[in-house]
Amino acid sequence: MITLSELHCNPAEAFKNDQLNSILNSPPHASWIKKHPTTKVKNDNGDMVPWEYIPIDKIEFLLLRIFQKIKIEVRSTSTMFNSVTVTIRLHYLNPIDHEWYFHDGVGAEVVQTDAGKSAADLAAIKSAGVKMALPSAESYAVKDAAEKFGKLFGRDLNRRNTIDFVGGYSKPIETSETPQTQPIEPPNQNITNNFTQYDNL
Repeated sequence: MITLSELHCNPAEAFKNDQLNSILNSPPHASWIKKHPTTKVKNDNGDMVPWEYIPIDKIEFLLLRIFQKIKIEVRSTSTMFNSVTVTIRLHYLNPIDHEWYFHDGVGAEVVQTDAGKSAADLAAIKSAGVKMALPSAESYAVKDAAEKFGKLFGRDLNRRNTIDFVGGYSKPIETSETPQTQPIEPPNQNITNNFTQYDNL
């Protein structure tokens, strides 16, 4: 049976992609994970527990730390029921092939109104309601796009029965004899220890 390495046109690049994906699928730093004060989800035992998330400042830090160059493009803004919504495109420079790629993300935030009033009642919307809701919706959209990179950005925080990333390619070793391969080491589960100096952010 043919192997993945034999299928890929550039096994060395495939190995590097595996290493990048291993980093992106490392668990996020435990001190960065926060619990939502109101939103609940079911855990493996069927109990309702707080929704877990990573604050936007940590997401932005990771994006710049890993990719160095990113661009946030706001694609659209709109209203939906009592919320404002934002669609963004997160452009990032791939560190392996130096090409630009993107992930799309969506976010929404409820517009604050006077107590007991509906957002459909325009007179009840607080004076700074949209001003506060729109940037929040954009932040949620950025986080939604970033989660597509992997566990490090919080992708699986609220999912059950997930699996760990395992690379499918081996690194070629250049020799004067028949080419050999070196197995990929398991993903470094302590990769985020590199960020311990930011524990108190």
